[in-house]
Amino acid sequence: MKRYAIGILAAIVLCMAGTAYAHHSSAGVDTTKSITVEGTVKLFKWANPHSWIELEVINSKGAPELWNFEMTSPALLVPSGWKATTLKAGDKVKVTGRPLKSGEPGGLFVSVTLPSGQVLGQGTPATVTTPVPVKP
Repeated sequence: MKRYAIGILAAIVLCMAGTAYAHHSSAGVDTTKSITVEGTVKLFKWANPHSWIELEVINSKGAPELWNFEMTSPALLVPSGWKATTLKAGDKVKVTGRPLKSGEPGGLFVSVTLPSGQVLGQGTPATVTTPVPVKP
């Protein structure tokens, strides 16, 4: 009986470890800074556990650069006015986010300014703020 209990406990610990490994932290993101980039939506992925925006941005050398912004889940975006069809490939938008510490193009999503001028974030509409743009 004791071996059976130890086996069950080991299985539970392994399941929990797998879940913890599958989810990641924002340790690679500089949460003290914000960046704003303007570009063309290449892909908007509306999926769990995180939605994504792939944005083609023209860099300072005039070359296209692909920026990836990780968002929260669709269930948390909907109360802020998001839909699966909010962004489409080809849309020209401004995205504000927290940059990656590595310096790679991308970061953690904060808000987007749509072609209409509407600003959407990840919080409820009452908590969405427009951060001060910082050139990368």
